[in-house]
Amino acid sequence: MANRKAESSQDARILVTGGAGFLGSFVIEELAHAGFRNIAAPRSTAYDLRKPQAIASLMREVRPQMILHLAAVVGGIGANRENAGRFFYENLIMGVELMEQARLNGVEKFVAVGTVCAYPKFTPVPFREDDLWIGYPEETNAPYGLAKKMLLVQAQAYRQQYGFNAIYLLPVNLYGPRDTFDPARSHVIPALIKKCVDAIEGGAPRIEVWGTGSASREFLYVEDCARAIVLAAQHYNGAEPVNLGAGREITIRDLVALIARLTGFSGEILWDPSKPDGQPRRCLDVSRAEREFNFRAVTDFEEGMRRTIHWYLETRRAGAKPGVAAVPA
Repeated sequence: MANRKAESSQDARILVTGGAGFLGSFVIEELAHAGFRNIAAPRSTAYDLRKPQAIASLMREVRPQMILHLAAVVGGIGANRENAGRFFYENLIMGVELMEQARLNGVEKFVAVGTVCAYPKFTPVPFREDDLWIGYPEETNAPYGLAKKMLLVQAQAYRQQYGFNAIYLLPVNLYGPRDTFDPARSHVIPALIKKCVDAIEGGAPRIEVWGTGSASREFLYVEDCARAIVLAAQHYNGAEPVNLGAGREITIRDLVALIARLTGFSGEILWDPSKPDGQPRRCLDVSRAEREFNFRAVTDFEEGMRRTIHWYLETRRAGAKPGVAAVPA
């Protein structure tokens, strides 16, 4: 049985990869709020996790007892299509080598944060963890999704052979303040907010949106997700993957209408059906997370959207570059 001192001791040395990113920054705040005092979150400029020698150096210098692996190379549909090979290789090599080095260096617990993109394209709704292997992921993000999904295979294999305490979490699409609004890397919510705000400021009469609007998505507010990850790190030690979500979905068409209303954009919305919709539907069964570590999302979607838009507008007015690298797709 794996040693589990790390999850109960607030003096435990915790390594957070991707700690400077969108989700990671909130996870670090949540860890501090939970009383953890010894948190390391080195930047990729100091330790390039795509290089095994950098991971080995990181292990020697930080000597973590627990690792929360959030780092990812990721983007929206366009970025996934253009960088399929890179996203597959870099995400796979980071996760696989990090978990191996964690095992070799006696890390007591490894929290692997995967992605909803790991689910098959036509998963029955709501997505249940037991359906992860019933088909192939949606094509535009399959390389990324499969690379992250291999961490589940590795975690279960290491638990079976070595007694290594690795858990695997599956967050749905995230949104909130500090997200990336760079059109080359952003996901749907920040991309749509930026389109609407740009159109208002530029006096444009219309915006163009990819797809047909018929696809649906579930969104989880980033602070809720950070709380879920810290709860799992403290209380969950199972082999089975766990969904992290809000348990509700919205069509992209309705999402665009909501963002237009909240930003004040009243122009025309043009749909481009030649562009992909992505996965037809996404909505998670979130009962396992509530059952195993008492997590339930609490942020109202419209209120979370208002906070996100407010943060973006304030950051934009201040002249800062809004957003940092996004983590899970």
